[in-house]
Amino acid sequence: MEKRNGSSPSDLPYLKKSEQQYRKDEIRWLEWAKELQFIAQAGLTYSRDMFDLERFARIREISAEIMSARSRLSLDEVKGLFCNETGFQTPKIDTRGVIFRDGKILLVKEKSGEWSLPGGWMDVNQTIRSNTEKEVKEEAGLDVEAERIIALLDRNRYNTPMYAYNICKVFVLCRLKGGEFSENSETVASGYFSLDELPPLCNDKTTRAQVELCFDAVANDNWNPVFD
Repeated sequence: MEKRNGSSPSDLPYLKKSEQQYRKDEIRWLEWAKELQFIAQAGLTYSRDMFDLERFARIREISAEIMSARSRLSLDEVKGLFCNETGFQTPKIDTRGVIFRDGKILLVKEKSGEWSLPGGWMDVNQTIRSNTEKEVKEEAGLDVEAERIIALLDRNRYNTPMYAYNICKVFVLCRLKGGEFSENSETVASGYFSLDELPPLCNDKTTRAQVELCFDAVANDNWNPVFD
């Protein structure tokens, strides 16, 4: 996923731990900051009164100050990641291609050494289908046809670390048409794996539970997409 101002969205987590390790009162600060950011962004988008605009700008700055105080980033870095949108704020979309061969699932190896389903941010000029096919080509070198949706999941409910904004992860079952892997700017290897031989996963992008969900989907011809 892209970086801005030298930092990435994953620089705004709950201290890199699993969500289950935190009591509800320890994670509420992030929800507060996110809600303040949302209210401020909407106010800055729709308000016309100059004094209201000043107030909403201050609310957005407070949300950034909260995030900076609870993370390792400076206020300027947080503003670059957290307060850089215009217009009505909505969740981002992340598409993941799901490709099977001989009963095994395709994973790509990140430069971190961990593995994930190929995918990434949805570009503004793409659809769910075209973005999935594009990301698989870029990260796995494969030509695929996106066939059906397996799941639409709220990222912060399942992946770690949590982000300061919401992301809808779309898992799309694809049919392999051709192509072959070549190392690129994002991935260094690819391979097909069964459930009992999964490599270390990049939980930021793909969890074991999400991989298991994909196996369940291809085993069921009457699969109904899972969604939050």
